[in-house]
Amino acid sequence: MAPPDRGPAGADRAVPLAPGEPRYRRAARRRTPARTPHRTVVHPGAWWLWSLSLGTAATRTTNPLLLALLISASAYVVATHRGATPASHAYTAFARLALAVLLVRLLFAVALGSPIPGTHVLLTLPEVPLPHWAQGIRLGGKVTAEALVFAAYDGLKLATLLICVGAANALAGPTRLLKSLPGALYETGVAVVVALTFAPHLIADVQRLRAARRLRGRPDRGLRGLLQVALPVLEGALERSVALAAAMEARGYGRTAEVPARVRRTTAALTLGGLLGVCAGTYGLLTAEGGTYGVPLLLAGVVAALAGLRLGGRRSLRTRYRPDPWDARAWLVAGSGAAVAALLTLASARDPEALHPGVVPLVAPALPLWPAAAVLLALVPAFAVPPVSASAPEEPS
Repeated sequence: MAPPDRGPAGADRAVPLAPGEPRYRRAARRRTPARTPHRTVVHPGAWWLWSLSLGTAATRTTNPLLLALLISASAYVVATHRGATPASHAYTAFARLALAVLLVRLLFAVALGSPIPGTHVLLTLPEVPLPHWAQGIRLGGKVTAEALVFAAYDGLKLATLLICVGAANALAGPTRLLKSLPGALYETGVAVVVALTFAPHLIADVQRLRAARRLRGRPDRGLRGLLQVALPVLEGALERSVALAAAMEARGYGRTAEVPARVRRTTAALTLGGLLGVCAGTYGLLTAEGGTYGVPLLLAGVVAALAGLRLGGRRSLRTRYRPDPWDARAWLVAGSGAAVAALLTLASARDPEALHPGVVPLVAPALPLWPAAAVLLALVPAFAVPPVSASAPEEPS
């Protein structure tokens, strides 16, 4: 009588016997688990490039319809492709932060006034007189519909940028991204990963100590309770830091290879020059006057910085365990975000009125067709990358 199937928990199962195969071989095959290959995941850098490109596209427009399309596209991709990790809930937190930023921007427009002239007065607040040296600042006074709409457009742009950053955190947490850093940024990545790892431990220690004090009938609130909880938390953090430092030293962290002085100087010059070029190019893209020199400076800075990081990686003696591959799907994800940013930048230069609707006179914003079609390219990862439900849960870094 064949043994019963005990389920998928790694127990015996009924294995069919091949013609002429001895029974002991079937038993050996039953006891040996099948190896599952490492699942293919999209490189975290591709997700961050996609999200930051959407954020760049959001900075090129104040049209609420286009911004709503960007938010909807990022939300759909996050809903279908985020893994089962603590960082996957970052999108909700960033969405709440974005809503708070929008509300604060509207509150400032109501309380502090706005330089936008308007004729549609909604309400009039008591105005506080200010001294002569505070000219240009107003507390209270008339609140117009034009000023509120302008503040809503401006706040929605910043809120969309925050939501795009939240999408990057939800799709590929900072720990996964730091794992893929080049060798030149190895020490920085280790420091940031340690900091990100210790922060949840500190919160858990505070909660555990407060619960223990409540069970003993001691106060856990107020200045006295805070001081009596902070000291054990600080002591535990120091002990954990010393233990981690000893473990890292025993495993050889911090070793560097011998690099000639000429290579070190070249690396420093390329990295510093590349970062300055990236900063100048980004400033040029974000301003209307620097549109001509922004893109060439940004590209030159990126190339120089990448070359410097490549040379700087020679001093790092380390290997990666199962690194995330940069394959065709990663190129497709990053390319779709870059296409959205490039097309909206082009649209803002060719038709600025469509991407920046006016508020004086107060008119309803219109949806430009081809910029809206360009925003829909952000949905390419939703169809090019298999959803999380079709694959295994995301592995911790």
